[in-house]
Amino acid sequence: MRSGVAGRWGVFLFWVEVEAEERAELETSSRRGRWSRGRWRRPRSSLEVSAARRTPPAFPLRCPLPVPELSGLPWAPVFALRTPQRPARAAPAGPMRRDVNGVTKSRFEMFSNSDEAVINKKLPKELLLRIFSFLDVVTLCRCAQVSRAWNVLALDGSNWQRIDLFDFQRDIEGRVVENISKRCGGFLRKLSLRGCLGVGDNALRTFAQNCRNIEVLNLNGCTKTTDAEGCPLLEQLNISWCDQVTKDGIQALVRGCGGLKALFLKGCTQLEDEALKYIGAHCPELVTLNLQTCLQITDEGLITICRGCHKLQSLCASGCSNITDAILNALGQNCPRLRILEVARCSQLTDVGFTTLARNCHELEKMDLEECVQITDSTLIQLSIHCPRLQVLSLSHCELITDDGIRHLGNGACAHDQLEVIELDNCPLITDASLEHLKSCHSLERIELYDCQQITRAGIKRLRTHLPNIKVHAYFAPVTPPPSVGGSRQRFCRCCIIL
Repeated sequence: MRSGVAGRWGVFLFWVEVEAEERAELETSSRRGRWSRGRWRRPRSSLEVSAARRTPPAFPLRCPLPVPELSGLPWAPVFALRTPQRPARAAPAGPMRRDVNGVTKSRFEMFSNSDEAVINKKLPKELLLRIFSFLDVVTLCRCAQVSRAWNVLALDGSNWQRIDLFDFQRDIEGRVVENISKRCGGFLRKLSLRGCLGVGDNALRTFAQNCRNIEVLNLNGCTKTTDAEGCPLLEQLNISWCDQVTKDGIQALVRGCGGLKALFLKGCTQLEDEALKYIGAHCPELVTLNLQTCLQITDEGLITICRGCHKLQSLCASGCSNITDAILNALGQNCPRLRILEVARCSQLTDVGFTTLARNCHELEKMDLEECVQITDSTLIQLSIHCPRLQVLSLSHCELITDDGIRHLGNGACAHDQLEVIELDNCPLITDASLEHLKSCHSLERIELYDCQQITRAGIKRLRTHLPNIKVHAYFAPVTPPPSVGGSRQRFCRCCIIL
């Protein structure tokens, strides 16, 4: 605690010293005059000096080095138009030595030769570069307009390891991505172009060639993307809702991404089983796969994934209505580390498949079985016996679930310390007895009971006496009010009650 206070006090004293030096220089120049534009100017009066102290300089001060690499962004031209550009100087003769961060040594000499700012004299360039590493994209571009020395530091590749351009998605074009890739080079690790509709294949091809060390790439909603080259160090790729991506694009992508661990293909409606075969053959390290709403996927493609990706821990196949129990059998036999399974609206899945899955995948933590209309209490019995880590379970619109299945679940290994969320919307056979069975679930935080017509307010109140912090979402049909005799009509609605 004392060291932290001492450090902050030292920083404060440093800034006091810098401000004192700047004021001394200002007063000295006011007494003896100043040399400007080829002739000696008169000394400034005391009023002018005091006004200069009170009035901060307008930002940006100068723009000696514009930022052509980011000229396509909406906030870059604002600074480029305010200050005229200086004519380019001739490059120094002879080879230029390079620093470890890729910045030439002659550029850093600006601090001692041409840049007279006190902060650049007092702080070493390494410390300034470290400070700049905590700034966001907009602030870095603003700092690049201050002086030549700050331009070099702000645009150093080490400051551009993580870039998120979601806030400027409407203005980002392909050339901006190309220029960023040339500026950042091997420093860039994470890039998010989520929602950037103007980015196409040419820009991504240039990006893949220049940024070989990229690890996380988010192209969610980049609808112009059809094909892309892989990067050898890429670990996480999100091309959700890129509905023009086909099996050829997936093939070209996964061939160069052998270490891919997370792949999000949500809404890629043109993908077929052939694309999944390429993924299963070239991505043995895959841990997370999202195929939500990929309507053309069948058992054949997913079985290939299960056989080739034994480390799979999270699979989302919600909306893939063509899959059957064969998928659940393949997961149980090949992916014992599975933790998350989302198969909502997969109406062909039955108790047989979930029995095989539960008996082999004991690390399951989250299961979304919404609208799996064929499952019964038998599935809940198997989950209560074999899945002690289950935390989140969605059974909405599973109309064959009864109080007996909830009883087994409430007495299972996961009930006392693990189960946190259970969704029972539109389960017409569920009654207040199910709520009694869930009283032993001490970790239960939320329960969904919308359109459970046999659930009463009294049952919910009894549950809340044992679990006072639980959130119960329930819906009760409106009660027909008795006819009023000359009285005024009540002006409130009792249709929806959230406890």
